[in-house]
Amino acid sequence: MLVQNNLITDDQLGDALASQKQSGKKLGRALIDLGMVEEDALLNLLSQQLDVPFIQLRNFDFKPEITQRLPESYARRFRAVVLTEENGALVVGMADPTDIFGFDELSRILQQPLALAVVRENELLEALDMLYRRTSEIASFAEELSDELGDQSIEVDLLEATGAEDAPVVKLLQSIFEDAVQVNASDIHIEPDENVLRIRQRVDGVLQEHVMNEKRIASAVVLRLKLMSGLNISEKRLPQDGRFHINIKNRPIDVRISTLPAQHGESVVMRLLDQSQGMADLNNVGMPEHILARFRQQIKRPHGLILVTGPTGSGKTTSLYGALQELNSAEKKIITVEDPVEYTLPRITQVQVHDKIGFDFGAVLRSSLRQDPDILLVGEIRDQETAEIAVRASLTGHLVLSTLHTNDAITSAMRLIDVGLEGYLVASALRAVVAQRLVRRICNSCKETYQPDEQENIWLRSINPGVDLATLTFLRGRGCSHCNNTGYRGRIGIFEFLEIDNALADTLRSADPLAFGRAARQQQGFKTLSQCALDYAAEGITTLDEVFRVSEQLAEESLESLVSEGA
Repeated sequence: MLVQNNLITDDQLGDALASQKQSGKKLGRALIDLGMVEEDALLNLLSQQLDVPFIQLRNFDFKPEITQRLPESYARRFRAVVLTEENGALVVGMADPTDIFGFDELSRILQQPLALAVVRENELLEALDMLYRRTSEIASFAEELSDELGDQSIEVDLLEATGAEDAPVVKLLQSIFEDAVQVNASDIHIEPDENVLRIRQRVDGVLQEHVMNEKRIASAVVLRLKLMSGLNISEKRLPQDGRFHINIKNRPIDVRISTLPAQHGESVVMRLLDQSQGMADLNNVGMPEHILARFRQQIKRPHGLILVTGPTGSGKTTSLYGALQELNSAEKKIITVEDPVEYTLPRITQVQVHDKIGFDFGAVLRSSLRQDPDILLVGEIRDQETAEIAVRASLTGHLVLSTLHTNDAITSAMRLIDVGLEGYLVASALRAVVAQRLVRRICNSCKETYQPDEQENIWLRSINPGVDLATLTFLRGRGCSHCNNTGYRGRIGIFEFLEIDNALADTLRSADPLAFGRAARQQQGFKTLSQCALDYAAEGITTLDEVFRVSEQLAEESLESLVSEGA
């Protein structure tokens, strides 16, 4: 059909067939991967030839009660999803509607007349991950575990039962991890309450909750997690930290675990680091082009201090690792001092600090400087000693990258002076500061135009006094099955970039925060985090609610900072 419609030549068909024989892929997928035909052109042709509709799942509003009629294993095996029911027949979207065997099997399983539609395979796989959540499976395993435990308490002699691969606690945790990976959760919270057990997942920076009535299983779950991470299972009165590795659907996941004794049992929080995705390079961290170009210039200088600032979970580590990826070469010795080491990087000496044995940031930094480094990454500047060593290293021929927990780029430079450094040292060492936050992206499947009210317009003018609101169009997410009815899907970074020029260096030498702030805001091209977020809202990437959320956070943090400084 493709040859007859002049979409490919006979020679291209021969090459694709040869490639298919080696890879085992379907012919259509081989043609697409080889770049011989566009996926949309292929699917439109199939749609016309088979007289079936071509449906874009990215904008389709799924009804879970209908899609769940087809078990997940069959949906993934036959690359199919039940879309809707019309006139007694189920409309089934298939990535390959010519798969007669798959169609026959689906008819047998669903026991109902079928009407076919053609869909994109990548959209189908995304939809399956979203639709087949593990919620009911988790509840089922929790109930099974509760029944198995009966009235007994969890003691060390129960370890044999919890260690078996088919034990309910193992299956429960497997389901929890699979569900978290499917929805790209960054953290899992396991929180025992008085009468229930709460399992919450942080997706796009916001927690989603699942409540289970089987509160008694909390001890067994925590015990199993402690075993997996090598923690002390008999210690329940003190917090503990650990880590372990698991494989979920052939994806290696590094899990950092923290336990905290609470009123109704131990609370557990796990940070999930997907090692299969690798580290993002600087092109993919989300920096606007004009900031990225200036940041690249700074990290390629032979010496100086560059700071990346923001709260926990704002993407600082991703930006710094992206910079290291770019700087990493056989000619440069790079040492990192981290707590903890999150991702393993080749050719880079990565050191984990251990405060309990006195191996803190200061001690590691002093030892690292005797290792003849060209570039140092300091996980975080927490105190005067670490700040002094980092600044002096940057003044003696080393490029030093580090992070600070500060509100924005302007307050970061003055923070170094606040911790006890002399202004002239900071002015000589500091080259640039990047401040960043994460805002949620609007869901592409349900976005719609939004008209701000008068109060919001006043707020917008306060964020950017020169803005012409009449020329701007804003969007928001209505909420759909693709985004779990949140209106958001994914996140993007917003950035503030400040280069220390002569005017700023002079204000640092005099340790004048007000003059430094005025000079920074007058710097050509400087935009605040709120203004960057507003630019994204005007481009239809995020919503005004996210712009206002960032602005409120910054205002609150600035007020808290002023209060603490006054105290």
